[in-house]
Parts: sequence; structure tokens; C-alpha cells
Amino acid sequence: MDITWHIVWKSAFIVLFGILMLRFSGRRSISQMTAATTVIMISIGNLLAQGILEKAVWRSAATVGLFLLYLMLLEYLEFKLPWFERLMTGRTTVVVREGTVDAKALRKLRITQHQLEMRLRQLGNLQISDLKSATIEVNGRIGYELMRHARPVTVGELEQMLQALKDSSKRP
Repeated sequence: MDITWHIVWKSAFIVLFGILMLRFSGRRSISQMTAATTVIMISIGNLLAQGILEKAVWRSAATVGLFLLYLMLLEYLEFKLPWFERLMTGRTTVVVREGTVDAKALRKLRITQHQLEMRLRQLGNLQISDLKSATIEVNGRIGYELMRHARPVTVGELEQMLQALKDSSKRP
């Protein structure tokens, strides 16, 4: 019975410590996982699990703290040194230009045109021919700009059209 409660308290401590450390490291660590962030987060998960099994829970907690310091150092260096950011996270890749797929860029990213079309449909039934440009961001998401004819009308544009219509109907 004593060992069971010991594991329960250790587990609770490790979970709370892990949450606090992740909150301390910042939201970017969770919401925008880069390759380096992913490696560190997986390692942290493994270290937290080992903390429950080991006798020295503080050693595991200290190691997790060090990993998070490394993560924060990497993020700081990426922020301060553009070349370091390119090295660690890569660059955005343009995959569509003026409604035409860049097959070379897709090959470089190891993405088929079918996979690109599927991901575009998930964004809202987009047609490649309607795209002025589309990019694969460093986090894997797709960014795009629609051609003029495919853009939705904004409230401001609609108000301008209505005003122009009113003005033209007032003229004899």
C-alpha cells in the first residue's frame, strides 16, 4: 500500500511539474512544433515517464528543466540570428505560382500533387487555378493567396458598390 501511494504522489508531482515547465517555456513550444521542438518535447515526455519509475525524481525533474532551457536557448537564437532560424526551421516553399503547380518544389518536399489538392480542399474547396500563390510553411501548413477573380467580396467593397449604384441611380 505504501509503494502505491508513493507512485501516486510521484506521478502527480511529475505531471504538475511537466505542465508548469511547459507553461514556463512558452506557448510557441506547444502550438508551433518545429523539428527541434518536437525532438525536445518527445525527450521531455520520456524523461517525465522515467521520473515516475526512478527513485530519484529530482534528477528527472532537473533534466527536464535543462531540456527546456535548451529549447528556450534555441528559440532565442532563432529569434536573434536569421541564419540560425533558417538552419533550424527551414524556409517556406512556394508550391503554386499564378495557378500553376511547381512540380520541382513538390518533389523537393516529397508531396504529390494529389496530396496538395487534398490539403487545399481541406482549407475550403480551393482550386489550384484560383491560386495566385500557395506555400508550404515551415510548420507544414499551407498558406495561400487567391487570384483577384477568386477572392470573396468584402463588406467594404460591397458598400462601395452599393454607394456607386445609389449615386448612378440619382443621376438623370
